[in-house]
Amino acid sequence: MRRFGLLSLVFATALAFGCSNKPHNDTSAAAPASGSAVGTAGTNNVTAGDRDFVHDVAIANMAEIDLARLALQQSTNADVKKFAQMMIDDHTKAGDQLQSIASQHNIEVPTQVDDKHQDVRNKLAEKKGLDFDKEYASQMVDGHQDFVDKLESRIDKKTVDEWKSKTSGSADDGTKPEVKGNATTVLPEKSDNPITASINQWAADTYPTAQAHLTAAKALDKNIKRRTTH
Repeated sequence: MRRFGLLSLVFATALAFGCSNKPHNDTSAAAPASGSAVGTAGTNNVTAGDRDFVHDVAIANMAEIDLARLALQQSTNADVKKFAQMMIDDHTKAGDQLQSIASQHNIEVPTQVDDKHQDVRNKLAEKKGLDFDKEYASQMVDGHQDFVDKLESRIDKKTVDEWKSKTSGSADDGTKPEVKGNATTVLPEKSDNPITASINQWAADTYPTAQAHLTAAKALDKNIKRRTTH
């Protein structure tokens, strides 16, 4: 969203991640604090980039859910409500899956949106009717573009391009677009760090739904703007 900054759907496919503990061969390394997990479930291998990514996408999920709930309350447009319910369902699922990964590796996940996202929500709450629908749809396009871009930083570019080539480019009723033929599996960017690898896998599994949300959001935005000109 223009004012979301990072928003970057969502939104998601079922995930199951395994976690293998690696013994510490370096005897000079400090022992983990009492009560902390050992190996990949601990905090030693968590990079700053992984923490930042989890923080950003967790806020994105919460913000999408929050705005969708507002849309169900404020809008009388059936397409907007349908899209909003899809946001709640998919982003809740994606958020739960991310939370599971974060918990395995002791990565802190924010429990509420930041001030920037709250400000967007407050301003949107002041709008009614068609004005609300137009602003909500516009926010969904911007937010999901940001979110898709963030996910793409964690996934294999070749499979992303192949997936896009097999996915229809429109969803005129504001729902998810169709995939033509056999869907290409989006693969994560490879990493020797098992924690980074599991987060990248989440991004790869989430990407198709996030991209579908972006396409649906663009169609919704286009349809609402069309109504204002008639």
